[in-house]
Amino acid sequence: MNFIFHPSFERGYANHGWLKANHSFSFAGWYDPEKVNFGALRVLNDDVVTAKMGFGTHPHDNMEIITIPLSGELRHKDSMGNGSVIHAGEVQVMSAGTGVQHSEFNSSLTEELNLFQIWIFPNKKNVEPRYDQIRYDLSAARNAFLQVVSPNPTDEGTWVHQNAWIHLAEADANSDLSYSIKSPGNGAYILVIEGSVKIAGTILNKRDAIGVWDTSEVEIHTNEATKLIVIDVPMHN
Repeated sequence: MNFIFHPSFERGYANHGWLKANHSFSFAGWYDPEKVNFGALRVLNDDVVTAKMGFGTHPHDNMEIITIPLSGELRHKDSMGNGSVIHAGEVQVMSAGTGVQHSEFNSSLTEELNLFQIWIFPNKKNVEPRYDQIRYDLSAARNAFLQVVSPNPTDEGTWVHQNAWIHLAEADANSDLSYSIKSPGNGAYILVIEGSVKIAGTILNKRDAIGVWDTSEVEIHTNEATKLIVIDVPMHN
């Protein structure tokens, strides 16, 4: 098994006033040649957006874009005609494909919005753009891995154009979980949303992350009550 540890304090950080952005991988004005991607995982941004503020209309193409609000609500509008509000407890997927434009704003007049935005390289170029939004039940993630994204439209959760999976877990203190890598040649990027765990002999605390590959199983021990996100991606595009 190989692994790389990414402590939270090494993430890129930008304070735009209305936006406080943490970048696990090189993004916008922050570049770290050692942190460009983890296999097909290109972006993992941990953003806090002030009430009423957001990202104006901007373009994307040939990227699978997954948005997971942790708290608050996100108002989305795109050139495909979709307009909706995504809340904590929901996942949004946009396959940018041949090209799409969208805007994203904090829908609340008073509360901050905290979200993860994840970009995954697709395994098919120039697909027809598509949009999906699903609700999940976090209680199903109690001491288990709840699948919210997969490659298969008929599987649990939503889907992307890539041999990639995303799981959420909410584990009790002093628990042992085993995550099975979903496909040969994939690795798992695991970020601690809240809590503390031990993986590969390494202690991870809030917002620390570890990338693990060349293994079929990842053993996780929780030191306290913990919330995790696991992004399972091909290590080579």
